[in-house]
Amino acid sequence: MAPETSPIDPQVRIGHVHLKVADLERAIAFYCGILGFKLTQRHGTQAAFISAGGYHHHIALNTWESLGGSPPPAGTTGLYHLAIVYPTRAALADALQRLTAAGIRLDGASDHGVSEALYLRDPDQNGVELYWDRPRDEWPRTPDGQLAMDTRRLDMNGLLNEPAPHRESSASLSDTQPGSSQP
Repeated sequence: MAPETSPIDPQVRIGHVHLKVADLERAIAFYCGILGFKLTQRHGTQAAFISAGGYHHHIALNTWESLGGSPPPAGTTGLYHLAIVYPTRAALADALQRLTAAGIRLDGASDHGVSEALYLRDPDQNGVELYWDRPRDEWPRTPDGQLAMDTRRLDMNGLLNEPAPHRESSASLSDTQPGSSQP
């Protein structure tokens, strides 16, 4: 067991994720073309950096060790998923709309009490979670004040009906219905 230490500075955050991909153009098409990230820099045919809101990069993609490669087999260690936080429920609804329009199938969709989340795979079979956090004062708690997260099925129709003035049409759930909830 690790020795007890003082807590990390509460302003520390995860800066970016760097993914090994088999096909850089395919990965850029998914993250930029479907999810809507912007390409901020490119290193020839081997690497690309993408972001939201003008940040230098939230996600880096490269083929340095993975060009033409395949995903790791089940039962091996590695990244379970990368999680992308949306600022509002309406922004998450927009992400679901984009996935639906692109024919991307979900692996799951869950309401965790503290957040609502969509789970899917990118073209290289990396796990991706898209979610928004509810305001902290709405997080479920036990009678003694402890956090009480859980996993319930997400109300997909409610999410799709979330008002978003920049979305032009409503989606059909037939191509995005999750097979199961994710933790």
